[in-house]
Amino acid sequence: MATKRADRRTDPLTLEVVELIGAIVARYHEEYEQAAAQHSLTGAQARVLGLLSLEPTPMRQIARKLRCEPSNITGIVDRLEARGLVERRPDPADRRVKLAAATEEGRSTAGRLRDSLDFAREPLADLTAGERTVLRDLLQRMLGGPDAPGV
Repeated sequence: MATKRADRRTDPLTLEVVELIGAIVARYHEEYEQAAAQHSLTGAQARVLGLLSLEPTPMRQIARKLRCEPSNITGIVDRLEARGLVERRPDPADRRVKLAAATEEGRSTAGRLRDSLDFAREPLADLTAGERTVLRDLLQRMLGGPDAPGV
């Protein structure tokens, strides 16, 4: 059984798929960084702002989603708050917890940033809805299911 698993990791098709995934990730990150810079944001700031534009979130939860230290998120939120893109507010369910939330300007900036990301959208637009569904399902399976961190 271990031999079969090792063979799958080194077979030419698997190696090609790994290379293609790496190329896609590199192109996505490059475009994401460029789009963030157009809004005077770092890539990390843009990712945090994007998450917060969806819903107010405790900073520890942001750190878990982005797989980084909570102290890093504190610094990023501080800089976004100084620009008026994010605010801190008490969690209505637990007033001891602070939520980071995008301001109206933050949501607007996150929307413009999302709209400027063409790399991922353009190739996906060439796929049928069924192909996009299969791709999504395969990616979720690779990550451990729809509830996997970062999904």
